[in-house]
Amino acid sequence: MIDHLISKKTKLAVVGLGYVGLPIALEFARKMSVIGYDIRQDRVALLRQGIDPSREMEPEAFRGKDIFFTHELEDLRQASFFVVAVPTPINENKQPDLGALLSASRAVGRVIKPGDYVVFESTVYPGCTEKDCVPLLEAESGLRMGTDFKVGYSPERINPGDKVHTLTTIRKVTSGCDAESSEQVARVYESIIEAGVFRASSIKVAEAAKIIENTQRDINIAFMNELSQLFDLMGINTFEVLEAASTKWNFLRFHPGLVGGHCIGVDPYYLAHKAKEFGYHAKIIEAGRAINDEMGHYVAKKAVKMMLAQDKVLQNSRMLVMGITFKENVSDIRNSKVADMVRELESFRVTVEVMDPHADVDEVFHEYGLRLVDSPSGAYDGIILAVSHKRFLGLALDELVASLRRPAIFVDFKANFRNHEMPEGVLYWSL
Repeated sequence: MIDHLISKKTKLAVVGLGYVGLPIALEFARKMSVIGYDIRQDRVALLRQGIDPSREMEPEAFRGKDIFFTHELEDLRQASFFVVAVPTPINENKQPDLGALLSASRAVGRVIKPGDYVVFESTVYPGCTEKDCVPLLEAESGLRMGTDFKVGYSPERINPGDKVHTLTTIRKVTSGCDAESSEQVARVYESIIEAGVFRASSIKVAEAAKIIENTQRDINIAFMNELSQLFDLMGINTFEVLEAASTKWNFLRFHPGLVGGHCIGVDPYYLAHKAKEFGYHAKIIEAGRAINDEMGHYVAKKAVKMMLAQDKVLQNSRMLVMGITFKENVSDIRNSKVADMVRELESFRVTVEVMDPHADVDEVFHEYGLRLVDSPSGAYDGIILAVSHKRFLGLALDELVASLRRPAIFVDFKANFRNHEMPEGVLYWSL
């Protein structure tokens, strides 16, 4: 398979061209002939112009690549190796939403032929590829896995906004449905991954490895968030505690904060869901999720208490929230917990304005019903620095608090300004 791909006797197709699929497609297109497929015609139109709708890839990343972007399913018949990289979110009840993945499986099933390979990158619970996706591939194609076509799983390790740990520099986990496919899938990815690959013993092991990566981070951040609430009651700054504790060589330095995005705030629900099928209650996983999901509400209530302590009339108060993306210096607003905080503040009748230089105005309004402002307007009774974008941190403290009418509050999530002397009348707090 790898020889035919490198010689361009056949093509590689990437299904789903979002934050995960597009970087993979462009990287493979350095060495192979690639078909980039997405069901959204507007996205495909932009990609054909060398524009990444997610604003993660620069225009030069498209240049000189052997790639054809399409929304036409029939175009995929030219490919023999398929990479499926579609979103796997949760629904409003915090249960796995496999809608996009199952639709993609049906679509690929309609175009595969004997000898083809299908590799899934979407994050799922252990067993999903073989139990949920393969039956759809077989039903649509009339073929049988193992006999007619091969299946693999190689979990994505894309970290939006990270210019150091990029696709090619992060070791990739690969797997296949049998020994032959395991080796072929590994060799295909080895052609682009400089850091090499790790051959997992089975598809289930690869699926499980991916999901615990993010669940582990979620649990550790939940512990930090719980400590931040406890230390706040004690009058201790959490970040100062972490600095002291980090002097021990084996201390794992995580930080408190909001946990959103497409991975850490979602993947643990997939594992907890699967645990219930076996009659097991994932106590630590679910406790961590409960703590992290509540943090936006916790910070909002803390801000309200601080304003009340300054004798503010809440319904006459104005708050500026700086940042709504799920992490700093990215445009991704998926599962943003800042939105939870804004809604909580508004429930106390506080007027809230949100600004974010990275977020798309239309996306934010469509997803959360919030209209972003370009810059501070008028006077505020408080500022919440929710996301530590470089553009925000480049401001001097005086600039940052210039729009505050004293007395006022300054909530600094990640304690970026905790070592600064606050102007008179500004009450400072951080996690």
